[in-house]
Amino acid sequence: MRVAAAAAAAAIRPTAALLLLFPPHRRTTSLRRSSLPFARPRRHSTTTTTAESHPKPNESNAARRRRARDSPEGLLKAKLDMCSRDNDLPTALALYEAAISPDSLIPLSLGHYNCLLYLCANAAAADSSSPDAAQRGFDIFSRMEADGVQPNEATLTILARLAAARRDPAMAFSIVRRMATAGTAPHLRSYGPALFAYCDAGDADGATEVEAHMDASGVVPEEAELAALLRVNSARGRPDQVYRLLHRARVLLRQVADATAQLLESWFASHAASEAGLDHWDATKVKQGLRNGGGGWHGQGWLGKGQWTVARTDMDKDGTCHRCGEKLVCIDIDPSETHSFAESVAQIAINRDANFVKFQKWLECHGPFDAVIDAANVGLYNRNSFSFYEVNRVVNGIQRITKSKKLPLIILHKNRVNGGPAKLPQNQKLLESWQRAGALYATPPGSNDDWYWLYAAVIYRSLLVTNDEMRDHLFQLLGTSFFPRWKEKHQVRLTFSGRGWNFHLPPPYSIVIQVITLNCSKVVECQECMNYTEWPEERGLMQESEDGSWHVPTTNGDDIEKPRQWICATRKISGKSSQALARAVG
Repeated sequence: MRVAAAAAAAAIRPTAALLLLFPPHRRTTSLRRSSLPFARPRRHSTTTTTAESHPKPNESNAARRRRARDSPEGLLKAKLDMCSRDNDLPTALALYEAAISPDSLIPLSLGHYNCLLYLCANAAAADSSSPDAAQRGFDIFSRMEADGVQPNEATLTILARLAAARRDPAMAFSIVRRMATAGTAPHLRSYGPALFAYCDAGDADGATEVEAHMDASGVVPEEAELAALLRVNSARGRPDQVYRLLHRARVLLRQVADATAQLLESWFASHAASEAGLDHWDATKVKQGLRNGGGGWHGQGWLGKGQWTVARTDMDKDGTCHRCGEKLVCIDIDPSETHSFAESVAQIAINRDANFVKFQKWLECHGPFDAVIDAANVGLYNRNSFSFYEVNRVVNGIQRITKSKKLPLIILHKNRVNGGPAKLPQNQKLLESWQRAGALYATPPGSNDDWYWLYAAVIYRSLLVTNDEMRDHLFQLLGTSFFPRWKEKHQVRLTFSGRGWNFHLPPPYSIVIQVITLNCSKVVECQECMNYTEWPEERGLMQESEDGSWHVPTTNGDDIEKPRQWICATRKISGKSSQALARAVG
């Protein structure tokens, strides 16, 4: 492995060789600041072509772009982009050889080099048994360094992919470490080559080190990364790491795809899983973990020992598992989290919409509301034209469901309130009745309705009636794991049948990995999600089931009318462990 890495770097000029082969010690997580640049920048080290960088006097922007497009550099970039689209490495390499030939020399920019390296990495990953594509990639990078073209994050990520294709995770990791120390912020994709290469090699320690570096850099893993870490630690029989990663998955993912579900099923069926657990533990810590976690998780590791049985199942409407009979819990949301989330929504909205402050003042005069309706989503449900009649049916239906029986808040854009079907007499009458009741807010031109109905629903902890999945870029700006938890407890989705509208209320349990079930003693109202759920008389006196059951929700069946599949894993723990567990929680 070391010989292969040395051969790859032999043709690379000193700065690249230092980058690849002399990183900080592999087991050291500190990020030492280096003053060594990746390369000496040259005059045209970006995607800007010569034609663009030397505009002619009085030349229009369109003429300048046209001249750049028709220049040798521009024509080469267009051809390389075509090769990238078709994944055609041979043609791209032929174009590269012609461009660097002294007879037809074309200055290559960062864009040219990144396109070539990308194609080499794709080819190397597709056929890792052949070193040719990876070696060509390193040769091209060497030429790029010699030309003084400064690499960016994309360049170095591709270089890490080339190293991973050569089955050298240490080299791939050294690249991302030096990227961070040189001031180039790594992305999730930057860590992927090293992380997956370590996992594929069965090196759980190396993969964990990459994970730690990601955490230190503020990069959050997604399901693919967590699944790879679960796979390698499960295969190595490391129960403590599997438990830790399940908790990360619980916080970051909540639900798992089918491939990850199969991985977890294999873990629970393994000998290592049956042997994992304690016969004795700190009862105080278990009880405190239950209180702090809001239910569903104690965070104290595997309790008890025994063989697991595992199968797919679903829940009834109350959250009772059809397989083991255990009941899922509704896990609390900290009120301070809700407050912080509302403030972040407001701040983003105000930064993009000066009118949003008026809406906040309006809410102070007319709120609170038990429900908020995304009227545009409802009025256009399965139709091309907006229907005030159907919006009114939903308004009346949700009003009957809510506790106060007050009209819900109806959010509509001003254009829909003033024009089109709104001009019809029956619709005018309807709009006037909503306005008199202080239940209609018309968002001004240029405003985005989404921020308005989301903010109102958050600050009042209201039900939110919409089929909008809230996955577009606007909601990604929120950048918080709180959002999916909030949606789960507040979104009311709709379907329509011959009998009218069907309201699919938030479930009275949390769709998240759960370990703890309850012996419940009374029914009280969960004020956060406004549903009814069984809850113990003294909060925190919960107990894990005698079977030690785990329930993991999958994305299969993530549909309004189709039951969601869950992994149900249970085991009969020993009598001594069962008695210890009873003492811990009771």
